[in-house]
Amino acid sequence: MSAVVDHDNPAAGLAGPVLGDGDFQFLRTFVYRHCGIALSEQKHQLVQGRLARRLRALGLKDFGAYCELLRTEPERELGELASAISTNVTAFFREVHHFEALANEMLPRWLEQKRREGDRLRIWSAGCSSGEEPYSLAMVLAEALERCGRNVDAKILATDLSPAALAAAQKGVYPVERLDGVSAERRRRWFLRGEGEYAGLACVHPKLRELTTIAPLNLLHAWPMQGPFDAIFCRNVVIYFDQPTKQKLFHRFAGLLPTGAPLFLGHSESMHGLSDEFELIGRTIYRKRSA
Repeated sequence: MSAVVDHDNPAAGLAGPVLGDGDFQFLRTFVYRHCGIALSEQKHQLVQGRLARRLRALGLKDFGAYCELLRTEPERELGELASAISTNVTAFFREVHHFEALANEMLPRWLEQKRREGDRLRIWSAGCSSGEEPYSLAMVLAEALERCGRNVDAKILATDLSPAALAAAQKGVYPVERLDGVSAERRRRWFLRGEGEYAGLACVHPKLRELTTIAPLNLLHAWPMQGPFDAIFCRNVVIYFDQPTKQKLFHRFAGLLPTGAPLFLGHSESMHGLSDEFELIGRTIYRKRSA
């Protein structure tokens, strides 16, 4: 999800319907239970402003009607609610040291170990936002596969809760200025530049799409995949969870990783005091310990 609560305009939407204390408390509980995000009392006006847009989109007259929709059909609106109260912050090759470690140390070793033709390699981008992270991973993976010259069944799973973020990731089209973190060589190789009415846009190369599967997933709910994954990226997501939620999530991640496999967190996230199943091996890079 790579989501942060929006601080840019906390007074937005105050001229519309008023979010009463009872409805706000219901929304706080609902968002925490279903999304893992703890909303403080100070977020009252912010939530009112952000969700006023959803009321207009749904044709609802007040927040009571919106809360009733969540009570009766929670899954229908969950993704839109998550999108409304959060802002997806991401970039190509964000925290570049993670991708350097993957390209220079981990992928060469893994591909050498997968000697049998058709061996599988799986990386999970958990909280993929609008696709910049998984497509960055796909570039690194595609280049590593070319260097190794071996037939490996390699795929990246990219998941998020936000329908808007997933739609952008599926589309794979970005303003050229969003490619600032991509080297000139990779821009030429992995992006198709738009012309005419599409000038100023760039589309990811079809080969990157072939390596990437994008799907909706709530990290707090059941996971359909069984693993194992060779690596998991879950960056700038858990910082907004409370301690018990983080502990449960780290334990679940450990269940999908073999011993020695890495879990990548965001620059301001840490497992300190939260899990004894991982050990720190680099800048916000953790490795699953042996049992």
